[in-house]
Amino acid sequence: MQWIPWAWAVMALIFLVAEIFTAGFFLICFGIGAAAAAILAFLGVGLVGQLAGFVVVSTLAVILSRPFARRVSGEGHSSFGVDRVLGKTAVVTVAIDPIQARGRVRVDREEWLADSVDGTPIEVGARVEVLGVDGTRLKVRRLADG
Repeated sequence: MQWIPWAWAVMALIFLVAEIFTAGFFLICFGIGAAAAAILAFLGVGLVGQLAGFVVVSTLAVILSRPFARRVSGEGHSSFGVDRVLGKTAVVTVAIDPIQARGRVRVDREEWLADSVDGTPIEVGARVEVLGVDGTRLKVRRLADG
């Protein structure tokens, strides 16, 4: 039975290496549990105690790692690049003129080229909503209060 502590240690290593190829910090919890069971085995605790240690430590690791994993893995919608401005409100800084293909808006602290989605001119200072992107230009619509 002297191989059991080493089996737990190998299992811990396998879980830790497998975690590298997965997302969500799930397998690492079982690696931590297996490492705890290996320590218990090296200390001479019986097989039932080792299994209980594995289950308890793995369960605690899963429960405690969920908030961290959710924050790191970014579950839900993450916006990157130009997608981060979709749906936001912008202010027209250069009048949007579809005939001359001119217009700029400011979204947060960034300036973007802009076109109106319905082809109507929009004056400076008007508030608009960003609805889409066409190449390097934002497609905007005047807000009712803008």
